[in-house]
Amino acid sequence: MLDVDRIRKDFPLLSIEYGGKKIAYLDNAATSQKPVQVIDKISDYYRTYNANIHRGIYKISEKATEAYIESKEKAAKLINTDSYSEIVYTKNATDAINLAAIGWGTNNIKKGDHILITEMEHHSNIVPWQMLAKKREAVLDYVNVDRSTYTLDEESLEKGLEKNPKIFAFTHVSNVLGTINDAKKLTRKAHEAGTVVLLDGAQSVPHMGVDIKDIGADIFAFSSHKMLGPAGIGVLYAKRDILESMDPLITGGDMILSVEKQSSTWNDIPWKFEAGTSNVEGGIGFGAAIDYLNAVGMDNIKTHETGITKYALESLAGIEKVKTYGPAIESAAKGGIVSFSIQGVHPHDIATIFDSQGIAIRAGHHCAMPLIKSVLELPAAARMSFYLYSTMEEVDRAVQAIKSVKETFHIR
Repeated sequence: MLDVDRIRKDFPLLSIEYGGKKIAYLDNAATSQKPVQVIDKISDYYRTYNANIHRGIYKISEKATEAYIESKEKAAKLINTDSYSEIVYTKNATDAINLAAIGWGTNNIKKGDHILITEMEHHSNIVPWQMLAKKREAVLDYVNVDRSTYTLDEESLEKGLEKNPKIFAFTHVSNVLGTINDAKKLTRKAHEAGTVVLLDGAQSVPHMGVDIKDIGADIFAFSSHKMLGPAGIGVLYAKRDILESMDPLITGGDMILSVEKQSSTWNDIPWKFEAGTSNVEGGIGFGAAIDYLNAVGMDNIKTHETGITKYALESLAGIEKVKTYGPAIESAAKGGIVSFSIQGVHPHDIATIFDSQGIAIRAGHHCAMPLIKSVLELPAAARMSFYLYSTMEEVDRAVQAIKSVKETFHIR
């Protein structure tokens, strides 16, 4: 079990009060809070060895380079890859998926080819494929979400794979439903159809152990800022042959081995995709975040979040006119996200009243408009999302806030 009281002491923002109320931060699917260990690591870099990497033949540059590469090694080990050379640093998971869609897709998607995604995708795993399909005159297909279980519809999946798509891009965990897709099973099915797999791990890597080698996905994306690290840095993992076959999208310094007047030679992977000055402080902070998560234990985090989510769903189940969306409480396919609605109240009003009580939740379409509109048939939804520092007491406060919403809008 986690010592949550001790963990919370590492997060400065969690002790802040607004209007006399200590903040209850329940918007972790959007971004996570940062522990002092990450904050101090970044500060130490700025204070004691701020320098550009790879270029300086002097001690602080060498130290910065070593720390930056070490963070890649930590990221590689976290998801169980063979080498940090398969870890490309990007701005975030969105940037990583775009790099894959353009860098791999442009060379592999032809006119009439099929691209397969699902109805539960974040816009970051929809729009790049829309753009690629339009550019290459390809066909974009969707795997439907089962409206009763909030999981992927098996029949729809089979029909999609029968079209022999060139790539199947899907989320590991839905940022709205909390659905945990069986990534290993889906990858196996796709590979049997001769399909390349891109897995969006933005909502999985921060919350559970992920072994990408065991899953078998060809391409994988996730973000630092959702897993206690700084914003502005994310990861694109891809199998070596895929990275070798891709062209860089941004060119300039550091991603080249040589430049002649009329031609250039790219650097080795992963550096050929990282043009210009790197986000050195981001990489160093990201490495510190990975250290923190490893010290706590990813299995411990998953167990804690499962308990919090179960408690939240059970607490909301007894409130009239409140509906939750996602797999059932007892389902193994349920992550630490609870989206809900209150009949007759817009989610923005719900979030405003929550905020007046010091509770931070998200309200809107959560960058998943096809899912919200077509599957849930809502204009928007309210969402609570949990992490290793979330508590039962925060859930209790959220329940009281829901009751306040109902009283304010005279919902009986």
